[in-house]
Amino acid sequence: MSIPSRYSVAIHILTLLEMEGDLSSEEIAGSVGTNPSIIRLLLGKLKKAKLIDVRRGVKGSALAKPADEISLLEVYKATELDDSLFLLHEYANPNCPIGRNIQNTLEGILDEAQLALENKLGEYKLSDVKKGIQFHLNRERKQTRKGA
Repeated sequence: MSIPSRYSVAIHILTLLEMEGDLSSEEIAGSVGTNPSIIRLLLGKLKKAKLIDVRRGVKGSALAKPADEISLLEVYKATELDDSLFLLHEYANPNCPIGRNIQNTLEGILDEAQLALENKLGEYKLSDVKKGIQFHLNRERKQTRKGA
């Protein structure tokens, strides 16, 4: 199981707004490669989390605060429907010794893994993503110049 792509799309959206400035949902959708309605849905979640400001008009979205103040954990919490990445299955067989004990056993392990994930995401800021993009863009430019 993986984290739904809405998380990485939300980071993509925020990075675009940081590096390109105010953009419309259509412009963002063009970069992400998805439908503008999906972008608008995520913009609503990001606005509710106070990560962006949305204004009516052609160029309607911008970061609500500097990129070095937006943690990837904030983005995760803004976009994920459930606070927990790991969900335990509900219908284990109570007549089976493993079935009746698996949830109690896994609960602590998965809670610890969730906490580790959140702690790690909290270490990274949107500005770190921007730096990574800039690094790759600079490398592409150097390779283009060598090939020209």
